[in-house]
Amino acid sequence: MSVVPGEPVSGPEAGARFFCTAGRGLEPFLMREVRARLAATQVEYISGKVFFTTCSDLNMLKELKSAERLFLLIKKQFPLIVSSVSKGKIFNEMQRLINEDPGSWLNAISIWKNLLELDAKKEKLSQRDNNQLKRKVGENEIIVAKKLKIEQMQKIEENRDCQLEKQIEEETLEQRDFTTRRENFQEEEFQNDTEKATDTHNQNDLTFRVSCRCSGTVGKAFTAQEVGKVIGIALMKHFGWKADLRNPKLEIFIHLNDIYSVVGIPVFRVPLASRAYIKTAGLRSTIAWAMASLADIKAGAFVLDPMCGLGTILLEAAKEWPDVYYVGADVSDSQLLGTWDNLKAAGLEDKIELLKVSVIELPLPSESVDIIISDIPFGKKFKLGEDIKRILQEMERVLHVGGTIVLLLSEDHHRRLTDYKESSIPFNSKDSHTDEPGIKKCSIPQEKTGASKTVSTSFEASNHEFLDKMSPFGSLVPVECYKVSLGKTDAFICKYKKLHSSGL
Repeated sequence: MSVVPGEPVSGPEAGARFFCTAGRGLEPFLMREVRARLAATQVEYISGKVFFTTCSDLNMLKELKSAERLFLLIKKQFPLIVSSVSKGKIFNEMQRLINEDPGSWLNAISIWKNLLELDAKKEKLSQRDNNQLKRKVGENEIIVAKKLKIEQMQKIEENRDCQLEKQIEEETLEQRDFTTRRENFQEEEFQNDTEKATDTHNQNDLTFRVSCRCSGTVGKAFTAQEVGKVIGIALMKHFGWKADLRNPKLEIFIHLNDIYSVVGIPVFRVPLASRAYIKTAGLRSTIAWAMASLADIKAGAFVLDPMCGLGTILLEAAKEWPDVYYVGADVSDSQLLGTWDNLKAAGLEDKIELLKVSVIELPLPSESVDIIISDIPFGKKFKLGEDIKRILQEMERVLHVGGTIVLLLSEDHHRRLTDYKESSIPFNSKDSHTDEPGIKKCSIPQEKTGASKTVSTSFEASNHEFLDKMSPFGSLVPVECYKVSLGKTDAFICKYKKLHSSGL
């Protein structure tokens, strides 16, 4: 089993190698984001995962919005070949993930420790700076109060000046002495915490657990529990680590399928996609952020979601692009109440205005909106049918020339829109994501020959294919289209531009 070329785990000075999991179809959004937000290099993808190298710290990595989870990459290798050989031989192959290149494991653990320790130091320093600032403010307030007291006492009792000055001097000396002792104590505490962190991460004291995901022929032949047990035993034997399934210091993630074998360390316990600022989840936050990012929001723009639901799209947009006028509309009282609760929880009640109106009767002047972003409802509860045409017409009316619409459409809605006109005018987008500079597709080996082939994912050729099938609708022309997974069903993120006045 040999390592795929170009996948070493780099040291901190050169940047560490990470990978993120992403919902199917969101890979192009994540690739763009890591390059823009993290200045990432060596950006590659395979279906559901994006690999990249960056020098960013944990605070910057936490800001990723289109990723599900973030991992520090230990290794990415050729897939296990599951054939008629005995299970024992295949288990030996699995153990080679550790035994064949232990250096990559130790290097990854070292980078992981450094990331955690650096983050802990920054947090401690930040807390100390805040405490010092609070202490200085408090000291200034004390000094001002005492000065006022002195002036008052001087006017009332001139004969007690010397006594008061002596008292203030004693209190000041006492306060300085207390401040010095407190600073020394904080320094000692900080140093002790750093030493404890170092001791905690000693190799012999390291506790771990293994999380496995198996699919394809590997998943049919072995359970995740079997693979986890084999890998766990190998780690204990090779490194002397101790297994702890309940509260480990380290988690090892392994994904085995017919295309690759990937091993990594989860950087955060909580998935990046779990937003702390969203009280009640509606549309998945990664999808909502991807839609907002596609709209090219600029400061001062008027952004409308005319079917806002619980407001997830507006929340994601307002968090990322705050200097914008946002309006959310819906006909449902319960949905608007849920949106309001979410806005309050996120501290955005002053950033987003809510209206109870119908999407086909928007109380807005024609050509008054810069950007429209919306999740068009679908499913058993929402049977829009021909109403999708009226909805798009009203959006077209309020959108100004040159404005952008980004919609999440079901397969049925997408099909209806493409069928409204018999003839289609192909539109070749210059902004297609498929050939972005600096972004590569991971080279995956074939079964036995060792020759590589390019991975084809749904967003590769499909963007142009979808655009060719989509007709211009009135003054709206399709620019980009991405097929994405919503779990049990698929949908389309479609971007339109208004090229001329609709005349409505």
